[in-house]
Amino acid sequence: MERRRMGDGTRAVRAGLPEPQKYEPTLPGPVFAAHYHLPGDPTGPYTYGRDENPTWTHLERAIGELEAPGDSDVETVVFASGMAAISAVLFSQLKAGDAVVLPSDGYQALPLVREQLEAYGIEVRTAPTGGDAQLAALDGARLLWIETPSNPGLDVCDIRRLVAAAHAGGALVAVDNTLATPLGQRPLELGADFSVASDTKGLTGHGDILLGHVTCRDAESAASVRRWRKIVGAIPGPMEAWLAHRSLATLHLRVDRQCATALALAEALSAREDVSGLRYPGLPGDASHRVAAGQMRRFGSVVSFVLPDRERAERFLDRLRLVDDATSFGGVRSTAERRGRWGGDAVPEGFIRFSVGAEDAEDLVPDVLRALDEAGGQAG
Repeated sequence: MERRRMGDGTRAVRAGLPEPQKYEPTLPGPVFAAHYHLPGDPTGPYTYGRDENPTWTHLERAIGELEAPGDSDVETVVFASGMAAISAVLFSQLKAGDAVVLPSDGYQALPLVREQLEAYGIEVRTAPTGGDAQLAALDGARLLWIETPSNPGLDVCDIRRLVAAAHAGGALVAVDNTLATPLGQRPLELGADFSVASDTKGLTGHGDILLGHVTCRDAESAASVRRWRKIVGAIPGPMEAWLAHRSLATLHLRVDRQCATALALAEALSAREDVSGLRYPGLPGDASHRVAAGQMRRFGSVVSFVLPDRERAERFLDRLRLVDDATSFGGVRSTAERRGRWGGDAVPEGFIRFSVGAEDAEDLVPDVLRALDEAGGQAG
């Protein structure tokens, strides 16, 4: 009889744990080491603290098991931040004369990366996420960078379609999977070469550490990413890596609660006349729902919408009682912000990015609706 495939919750709890040893903890504590005892030739796995660390190893194995269950060829490399992970893929895979296709509506720091890429003689092309618009910019490209769902607009593109076109033209594909997490979407199973994320967000989910990772399809691509980490020293601290691994045990519980409440909030907001531009890929009426349903297993914790103006948006945020006005997303405590305050996203002044936490929907949704009413809107 074929062995049943392990469920997401069981995998999240068990991922990356070493074989049990009598009198040893289930998850070994963080290893703080700049160097290791190293007699003779340096042929072992741990030689110097910038290269490898046993605490990283456990976490990297755990993330790899979540990103591509059952695939022993994939390798994960962890970084000090999501931006370090993004940079590692771009700068390890591209050289002067190459072309890369980036989303024009992606993570706010990508324009900074573009400046540096162009300074190194790399051609940067951009196109929106929605409608698979990046297809038109692929000709002759070395790398396609996808962010789906996009942040903050929550547009979705067809990963399988874009991967097929990119690979046919000889391009590699990296997917920023931060918003979905591996429990919501598995880019490598959809054909991508790299799955990248800021684990500061949903994967660790407590808003208390900075971390990122790159999961690579094979050892060769992982070696180039790992070499870049060594060169620039973008390594995570052992305590952060251990905290991240510990946090994985509740990933399934957190994501399921957040996604269910996000859908409930989106449904409630859809009945409001003072709310426009509502986006959540899990809503059946959302413009991205059909594509998202074909590649996502869970639709994420982020809902976006637009209030009539800046003043209304700021009054709304001020009147929330269970929601922090903070940037970032994916944490157990709900956060929201007027995204236009940063000036880097092409969004209206009243655009709200709302990250649903682990609060009870019966408490959170009424808090949001009350805040909207007090901010000056009326229920539809």
